[in-house]
Amino acid sequence: MPKEQAPRQLPLELAHAEARSRDDLVVAPANEHAVALVENWPDWPAPVVVLAGPEGSGKTHLADIWCGHSGAYPASATGIDAEAIAAAEHGPVLIDDADSPLLDETGLFHLVNTIRGADTHLLLTARHLPSAWGVKLPDLLSRLRAAAAVEIREPDEMLLAGVIVKLFSDRQVTVEPHVVQFILRRMERSLSAARRVVETLDRVALERKTRISRALAAEVLAGMETSQGRLDV
Repeated sequence: MPKEQAPRQLPLELAHAEARSRDDLVVAPANEHAVALVENWPDWPAPVVVLAGPEGSGKTHLADIWCGHSGAYPASATGIDAEAIAAAEHGPVLIDDADSPLLDETGLFHLVNTIRGADTHLLLTARHLPSAWGVKLPDLLSRLRAAAAVEIREPDEMLLAGVIVKLFSDRQVTVEPHVVQFILRRMERSLSAARRVVETLDRVALERKTRISRALAAEVLAGMETSQGRLDV
């Protein structure tokens, strides 16, 4: 008779909050200019600043730090209302995901004008620089072209390793350095991939009630490669 497989423990789908204090921020050459921008406020080169970087690159983490430091008002990119305009008359404003296809262009135009007139600051985070947003309002595009821009570059090895360790730490999981290096050498070189790998490894380790070892990492990474992230191991 075939040997029965041991039942797997299916872990509860629990949300893992990411630690987003300044002390939790991983700083490396890829993001050091963006970090300096946040830390140098209010000594900014322009009243409007665009912080651009790929998905998962830490833009929201940096924006959270800046909000805590500056007391900025968080406004929605898709609906910039009178409350946001009023807030801009007295202090800084943040808009996350400013390159949303549903961007309120008219509202943003009035917000930028208010920021400039009140001598306050606006931080816009986006995946791309404004020239790639597809802005249709010419006056708004002109204002955005006058903004200062800082890009987070594609992650280097130092940043990726630090992020992997941090993501495991957020899940209260400790992984040995040689396992982190093994993962780093074999995964796709992106921060979004790091998140997927950590999430999958943590899930599989919980199911099997085992630690995250080099052997488990090799199996999971191979499975993710063949199934493009939809792993069932």
